[in-house]
Amino acid sequence: MIQSKKVWTVNEPDDQAVNKMSEALNISTIASKILLAKGCESVEQAQQLLTVDDSQYHDPFLMAGMEEAVARIEQALDEGEKIVVFGDYDADGITSTTVLLNVLLDLGADVDFIIPNRFIHGYGPNEELFREVHQKGVQLIITVDNGISGNDAIRVAKELGMDVIVTDHHEPGDELPIADIIVHPRIPAGHYPFGELAGVGVAFKLAHALYGELPDHLFEYVAIGTIADLVPLVGENRYLVQRGLKALQQSPNAWVPALCEVSSTVQREINEETVGFYFGPRLNAIGRLGDASPGVHFLMSEEREQANQLAKQLNDQNTERKKIVEELTEQAIAMIETNPMMKDNLVLVVAQEGWNPGVVGIVASRIVEKYYRPTIVLSLDREKGTAKGSGRSIEGFHLFNELAKNRDILPHFGGHPMAAGMTLPMDKVDELRERLNVQAKAVLTEEQLIQNLQIDLPIELSEITVEAIEDIRRLAPFGTEFTKPLFAIRGVKVKTMRKIGSAENHLKMELEDAYGTLDTIGFGKGHLHDEISYGVPISLVGDLQINEWQGNKKPQFMIQDVQVSQWQLFDIRGKSQTANWLAKIPLETTDFIAFSQQTKAHFEPLIPKSIVWITEESALHELSPNIVLLDLPSQTTVLEKLLKTIAVERIYVHLYTADSQYFNGMPTRDHFKWYYAFLKKRPSFDLKAHIQPLSQHIGLNVDVIKFMTKVFFELRFVTIENGLTTVNENAPKTALSEAPSYKIRSQQIELEQKLLYATYIELKQWFDERMGS
Repeated sequence: MIQSKKVWTVNEPDDQAVNKMSEALNISTIASKILLAKGCESVEQAQQLLTVDDSQYHDPFLMAGMEEAVARIEQALDEGEKIVVFGDYDADGITSTTVLLNVLLDLGADVDFIIPNRFIHGYGPNEELFREVHQKGVQLIITVDNGISGNDAIRVAKELGMDVIVTDHHEPGDELPIADIIVHPRIPAGHYPFGELAGVGVAFKLAHALYGELPDHLFEYVAIGTIADLVPLVGENRYLVQRGLKALQQSPNAWVPALCEVSSTVQREINEETVGFYFGPRLNAIGRLGDASPGVHFLMSEEREQANQLAKQLNDQNTERKKIVEELTEQAIAMIETNPMMKDNLVLVVAQEGWNPGVVGIVASRIVEKYYRPTIVLSLDREKGTAKGSGRSIEGFHLFNELAKNRDILPHFGGHPMAAGMTLPMDKVDELRERLNVQAKAVLTEEQLIQNLQIDLPIELSEITVEAIEDIRRLAPFGTEFTKPLFAIRGVKVKTMRKIGSAENHLKMELEDAYGTLDTIGFGKGHLHDEISYGVPISLVGDLQINEWQGNKKPQFMIQDVQVSQWQLFDIRGKSQTANWLAKIPLETTDFIAFSQQTKAHFEPLIPKSIVWITEESALHELSPNIVLLDLPSQTTVLEKLLKTIAVERIYVHLYTADSQYFNGMPTRDHFKWYYAFLKKRPSFDLKAHIQPLSQHIGLNVDVIKFMTKVFFELRFVTIENGLTTVNENAPKTALSEAPSYKIRSQQIELEQKLLYATYIELKQWFDERMGS
């Protein structure tokens, strides 16, 4: 049995609706199920989603402030004013800056750009930087992907005599900055048809308005910024990303192949996952660790040599960023695990001096993934006496609102329900942790502390083909609010299974049912190899991909989660090296059972846990759901009683037998008859002296001859005195099976046949019958 830490909620599509859509659109049943799961209730709605065209793109002049912004920029161009583009240090900010630089340079502007340093200037408009550009003669500042909350710095810019155009997409506060012009898709609310543009989307709209025509050469930047900023991938964003991905696949710009090379991707195969998992993180990394300006220089590079050098710099920074994240995550987890009070908290707040504030948001996300608790990760600065960091939340705990209840100790914070950034006095960290936990107890239920995995659709192995997966790509791009579909495969069995990778930390399986087979890969799921047994129905959640190797294409399932609802049998019979099989068993949730005291004594030095000795007279106490049967019981009734006592999830059968009788077998009646006649002819037979030649003569094992002698002795057929065996001719006739040793040997052979030497299938069936499975 494998129980997921998440609650699976599987969307069950209507078969009639699936077939209708599949036939009308000539697509696979899988693609039809996805469209229905994503809210397409009619064929017409689905057709609109599949057809992305210019009708989904809006006139940039529908956005409030656009005409005024164009007029003011054109004035600057006419009068030769110095312009500075003030960007942000993430991928959206870097691409936004690049878009506006491109159009302004094309139009002959005297323009430069500034991106604040996360560690020196913080986020958004900065008074110090504005004073610096004023001294250089800048007359017009244009913000991209920031500015809507930069009230104080923009007020300073105006006092200095500079004009400010704010282009942004972030949530506006109660008070807007006193900028000359604000271009924002949600200001005023409802004025522009689509309010979910990324910062780069707003910059692209301004570029379009300035050019007077659609700037096709800038689509690739929009795709990167939009995907990386995780804005909803619907409506106009969907159009921009789809156009941008096609542009990236064919781009002549030097930076595109350079970025593909360092990220080991193929340019013609670029899709939203390439951008989200490979391009975006590299652009984000440069600003997480220091100055983000090289990111803009990279996207503006025209020569391949320069592009290659800057791509390597981005890649090196990303590698360093990943290393730092891993180190900080390990430290944070250790901090939680070694503090019982903290581990039991509903809100996890971890803080440490010297942590890089540029990556603490990623670390917080990792902690949420592991514990599924709202998490805040803070970097302490003892010189300033401050704690600065980021938080990530779970459904049911509105992080921004809960932080807002602590304004008296939290002077600076911002964000939304699921994420936030903050700065507070270092000596208030413990108090913030205590307050948030009190607040969490009031709003979070036990059910909300278990992650709900929303699964778009169940699929059968017979549906999964290369053509069906290619059909799914027609629905792309996938992203926020139009997420990549999550599939459930239920009730299949494992045909083959092995660990892969140099560290054996990945899992490769072949699944099968009555209709076919399917290859699966579980990255980071190598541990499941020791938790999954053959022959038991297994259910999996994950993603479908096409695996192409040497020109051959095969469907492949990428495992995200696994469940096994039935008990499982693990066969470790005959494994002589205890340490090897012991390493595969979860010690904390497993009891080790011995049916003989000799077995218990044998394994006690080898197993770092108490061994439960069970006999017919044992009063069975509560045992773990996982048990290891170290040896064979003396009779099946002892084991049957045990199986009825516990709710078994896993049984590991080792069945160590020091003296197996199965292959020696039970002597036949003719063997006993011949041996008795042999002894009768020799009134005083020295068995010890002559047993070896007798064994060779009769063709029976020495142990078997000793056994037959013991049976005769127990039935008083013979007497043994001073090592001499003598037949007792006056002994009453008694069946051989009445001898205690005969009964024990019979039972042992029967048990060995049923348990020790049975096939896996026979053994599983034996346990199933006794457990009522």
